[in-house]
Amino acid sequence: MSETTASAANKPWHGVLVATTLPFTEDLSVDYDTYGEHVAWLAANGCHGVSPNGSLGEYQTLGDEERAKVVTTAIAAAPAGFTVMPGIAAYGALQARRWAEQAAEAGAHAVMLLPPNTYRGGRDSILDHYRTVAQVGLPIVAYNNPIDTRIDLTPDILAELHAEGLIVGVKEFTGDVRRFYEIKELAPELDVLIGSDDVVLELGIAGAVGWVAGYPNAIPQATLELYNASVSQNLDKALPLYRELHKLLRWDSKTEFVHAIKLSMDLAGRGGGACRPPRVPLAPELVAKITADTRAVLAKGYR
Repeated sequence: MSETTASAANKPWHGVLVATTLPFTEDLSVDYDTYGEHVAWLAANGCHGVSPNGSLGEYQTLGDEERAKVVTTAIAAAPAGFTVMPGIAAYGALQARRWAEQAAEAGAHAVMLLPPNTYRGGRDSILDHYRTVAQVGLPIVAYNNPIDTRIDLTPDILAELHAEGLIVGVKEFTGDVRRFYEIKELAPELDVLIGSDDVVLELGIAGAVGWVAGYPNAIPQATLELYNASVSQNLDKALPLYRELHKLLRWDSKTEFVHAIKLSMDLAGRGGGACRPPRVPLAPELVAKITADTRAVLAKGYR
């Protein structure tokens, strides 16, 4: 058993956890069968787990029954030892706690939690949010995405959440690779997970223990190879690979990231498909750019 696999077995939020896209049928109903097949395919290609119902999974567009079934579908498709860590983001703590309860009942291994969704609360509301959800008992990986939530889980807030035993890790999505060092100074035992595909090398060599990743949906083998080389600090292997993949990876942190990754999946033969409203089809020039970037990577044999 590799060090990464052993670590993931002990702490299931470690390793490469794919923030899964969600397939829809022609009438934009959720295609659960295809989704389950995708989860199994990611496991077969060496990924360590999935994180359904994140932004990439378009959770904001799902009804309650759909959202719950996405979790149970992922868990049913996951082989032994393969992590399912659902996103449980919600407007407030009571709703998020209910999603944590649903995840626990379904058999999830951990959950990923944004701060209060859309409400720009202060420190007290953040602490209350995580305290309320932590009552469920599943390990919580905080998700810091101040671009979307307008709330920044700064290193000192993360240290306070960890000191109180509310979180085990953080998915860091600010894109500021300097954050890693301050987080580890204030909370040395808090696990930092790479939150954006285009900083995997920088945070991997710094000491990240996981990656909540987007582009493994399209090219799992190449991205897993990049992660392993980065966290093992094998720059001779990681750096040239990173340079070749970066034109694709950077789409993960752009506004069009859901469209982009689904389009890359289509081009790689993985059937990403359409998005639900409010996402409408991309402008032709964006489609052309994403297509060119994807084909350039696929032409080099990366899958």
